Amino acid sequence: MLFTNDTIGEFFEKQVQKNPEKEFLVYPDRNLKFTYGEFNDRVNMLSKGLLEIGIIKGDHVGIWAKNVPDWLTFMFATAKIGAVLVTVNTAYKSHELAYVMKQSDMKALAIIDGFRDVNYLDIVYELLPELKTSQRGNLNSSEFPFLKSVIYVGQEKHRGMYNTNELMLLGKHTPDDKILKIKSELNSNDVINMQYTSGTTGFPKGVMLTHKNILNNGFYIGEKQKFTEKDRLCLPVPLFHCFGIVLGVLAILTHGGTLVMLELFDPLLTLAAIQKEKCTAVYGVPTMFIAELSHPMFDMFDLSSLRTGIMAGSPCPVEAMKKVISEMNMKDVTIAYGLTEASPVFTMTSVDDPIEKRVQTVGKSMPNCEVRIVDPETGKTCLPNQVGEICCKGYNVMKGYYKMPEKTSEVIDKEGWLHSGDLAVQDSDGYYKIVGRIKEMIIRGGENIYPREIEEFLYTMPEIKDVQVVGIPDEKYGEIVGAFVIVKEGCELKEEDVRDFALLKIARYKVPKHVFFVNEYPMTASGKIQKFKLSNLGLELLKKRKLEEL
Repeated sequence: MLFTNDTIGEFFEKQVQKNPEKEFLVYPDRNLKFTYGEFNDRVNMLSKGLLEIGIIKGDHVGIWAKNVPDWLTFMFATAKIGAVLVTVNTAYKSHELAYVMKQSDMKALAIIDGFRDVNYLDIVYELLPELKTSQRGNLNSSEFPFLKSVIYVGQEKHRGMYNTNELMLLGKHTPDDKILKIKSELNSNDVINMQYTSGTTGFPKGVMLTHKNILNNGFYIGEKQKFTEKDRLCLPVPLFHCFGIVLGVLAILTHGGTLVMLELFDPLLTLAAIQKEKCTAVYGVPTMFIAELSHPMFDMFDLSSLRTGIMAGSPCPVEAMKKVISEMNMKDVTIAYGLTEASPVFTMTSVDDPIEKRVQTVGKSMPNCEVRIVDPETGKTCLPNQVGEICCKGYNVMKGYYKMPEKTSEVIDKEGWLHSGDLAVQDSDGYYKIVGRIKEMIIRGGENIYPREIEEFLYTMPEIKDVQVVGIPDEKYGEIVGAFVIVKEGCELKEEDVRDFALLKIARYKVPKHVFFVNEYPMTASGKIQKFKLSNLGLELLKKRKLEEL
């Protein structure tokens, strides 16, 4: 039996009734705190404000923001009215935002000023020139016909946009009867969250996740760490990923604990937050933990309150795991494995597992979730210690990719098994270990990158005849992006030309770190490009470059 059939709104309200004065959300760098009761009031105001501007059940509401306090207000407010929150990667630029807005049939988009070198306001006005002359809530864009409202997350006023203060004020003066009626119509099988993933093929796809998917997954993730209402989780990972909202927010919510948030990851601020708020758990991808451990001020912080946490997002180096256990006091640290399409976790280590299993495997299958390894050629179940594709089946499997039934059927078979595209083995004790990938995905520091998407983008450069993008092994990020370019006859290109072109239009983490110019690609007898050989060639060429620099 599943842990709950509640919607996220229903479950949150039950936690509020249990302990309204309990701290739910803390931002230690600005002394901002909300109890469960206070945060629920804020969520209700925003819910009613969204209803007042015409957002109804099933509408798609995008959020393009760092981990600002009202990111979570939008998450719970949309859930309470049955709208679908479409999470937009903070590193995206105009090319990617335009794709997601159009493909998702987005009706409203909430944004902040920007992120690092990307000005979100400029991009939105560039894509939506009609915004400056439109009445708020009545945007009429020929390019994005579904989009009606843009909301600025903050107090400032921008032409054509609502701001969150105005929506809160609208909600404050709206009676509760509207929201009560909607609540009675919601079901835990409704889609509530849509995250874009490169998945196993081609352009990003909108993964449709339900209340039931992510609320139950969050609970079981918390159970594996033995969370209780006394736990305080430091969360420096981005909320637009499942790592943030499911492993983080919903694991804490389902156990009545406290979230200690950071707007952006910074090793020093993370260490300070853990000490100041006496956090019992902290999350991160391996590069984050390595940055904390190697920080020159690491020894100045008291991390004795730490007990557990999760290292995930990319393969976890054994030595880093051992240091986290010995030097950060995280004796109960865990590893989780999964994919967005699985809500996301379907195998995880537990605090009770022997240490060698916790540092060398991705644990056992999660409760209420079947996991098996199949031979990619025959589809037959593999024996222990036999390499095959790891698949899962259960409550946690996504509803599908938005408006992409064919792509959905490529990853979910007729029996309901979700195929991960990852190669794994199961040992005789039932623990799983990921050993490689069938798919060509690059994982750079926890970010999934699909080469095809970057190749299609780079083909728009007039000088490029052909391009192949591969992952090149890297000590810091696990993998980095390399592009092998064949230039059109009579044209000239330099490495910086390609990088500069990409930097303007696509997320920085997708921009090829290295560009190599070649005349041909290594091929199989049947004419298929051997990408693994390009990856090896990239490694050799980089070593050669380093030697030349010396």
